[in-house]
Amino acid sequence: MNLLKFNTIRPLLSVEKLATMSQIAGLQTFKPPQKLEIERPEKPKLNIQPKVPQYPASMRPFKMQKKIRLMRGPEQVHTEFIHKQYGIVAKIGGRMKHEHFEVIRMTLLRRCDFNKMFAIWRVDAPWQPATKKSLGQRMGGGKGAIDHYFTPLKAGRVIVEVGGDIEYFEVKKILQNLANKMPFKAQAYCYDELIKEREDKKRMEESNQNPWTWKYIIQNNLGGCHKWISPYDQRWYNEYL
Repeated sequence: MNLLKFNTIRPLLSVEKLATMSQIAGLQTFKPPQKLEIERPEKPKLNIQPKVPQYPASMRPFKMQKKIRLMRGPEQVHTEFIHKQYGIVAKIGGRMKHEHFEVIRMTLLRRCDFNKMFAIWRVDAPWQPATKKSLGQRMGGGKGAIDHYFTPLKAGRVIVEVGGDIEYFEVKKILQNLANKMPFKAQAYCYDELIKEREDKKRMEESNQNPWTWKYIIQNNLGGCHKWISPYDQRWYNEYL
């Protein structure tokens, strides 16, 4: 009995049989990445944004007030991706200095391959002046000298856009790290995620069964809230600063 069992197993242990065996399990095939027909810009790299606006020789640099309204509320224009790929979007209003522009530009320049991808700015160069008085100076004496320039942004503004023959997982970590370095809350998105988030927000608002929303409370002046809430809360229902 043992001899019969050995004779049945022996062919399986021979070298000839092992040479003809082929592995079936564990073999996976993946589809090649889909190439999109995207119009690449002439200069794929981000250009250096000037630290100080260039004025005519005969023009004196002007000073401005803070103008917080330039950062309040939602962005109305630059909220979509032009190339419908990837980018960084501001979640709330804020200000970008020249240092933040350089962080984005240098990080993408060092960690990305611009032979197959590109990046474009979606914000203006620093243009609004911020003044500052010297340390220990007494009050009065007029407005201080210009200290630096910055760019004000609103919630929903696209800061930088990245695209090309690349997948989202190749640049997702880089873009999210850059978004975390901004002086305001920002997030990295791909085009599909951005559209899905907006659709989910709209669907939740339409299917909400709780009648006590901020919009209902403010519109009906419950608790006399119009006496103490901000006029911006009456306009955007406590959604934006």
